[in-house]
Amino acid sequence: MIPLRDTIPSRREPLATVLLIVINVMIFVGQSLMPDVRFAQFVYQYGFIPARFLKSIAQLGFFEASTYMPLFSSMFLHGNWVHLLSNMWVLWLFGDNVEDLMGSIRFVIFYILCGLVAGFTHFLFNPTSNVPTVGASGAIAGVMGAYFILFPHSRIVTLVPFFFFLPMFIHVPAFIYLILWFISQLYSGVIQWIGGGSVGGIAWWAHISGFLAGMFIHRIFIARRGYRYY
Repeated sequence: MIPLRDTIPSRREPLATVLLIVINVMIFVGQSLMPDVRFAQFVYQYGFIPARFLKSIAQLGFFEASTYMPLFSSMFLHGNWVHLLSNMWVLWLFGDNVEDLMGSIRFVIFYILCGLVAGFTHFLFNPTSNVPTVGASGAIAGVMGAYFILFPHSRIVTLVPFFFFLPMFIHVPAFIYLILWFISQLYSGVIQWIGGGSVGGIAWWAHISGFLAGMFIHRIFIARRGYRYY
């Protein structure tokens, strides 16, 4: 199912959501203009590499700020256009309503915090991995987790390819769509964990933990005057 839009209008312009999308797109455009060798170097420098993170903790200490920089910078890098556009579409779909309740500044802090939780969880499950992890998926999963709690009765208009060529548009309750999404992530994460390898090169546990973080910490960031459930 491909999500197209939800049925909850925003009361304010989602400035932070738009800004995050613009930043991600601009960084990727800059990446794509680099020669292949420089592109790879850039990803290795600013992507999150669990084994390097572990080494940094051992050498610099747990409280050294530079140790955590790749956890932050990796949230704004993407591997290709499909990776970027799919992430930004989901951020736009769910982010505007969550930002509506939090306010722009709180939303950005919430977004980054969920991304940090997601990255750290990926490290816990893959502490010796030398593969750089990039993408905003963990932070966006946090936005989805908040949406799951705040707007459970919203409906997600989804495109379902029927026999690969005849499209069907279905209105799916948000809580059902997001539960199915979470189950798919959890299933893949467990398979990855049991197998001791990767499933499709995706950081499943970053998605899972980001979603759970969003579910449980979003209340801290809600502007009380705008609190509402759907």
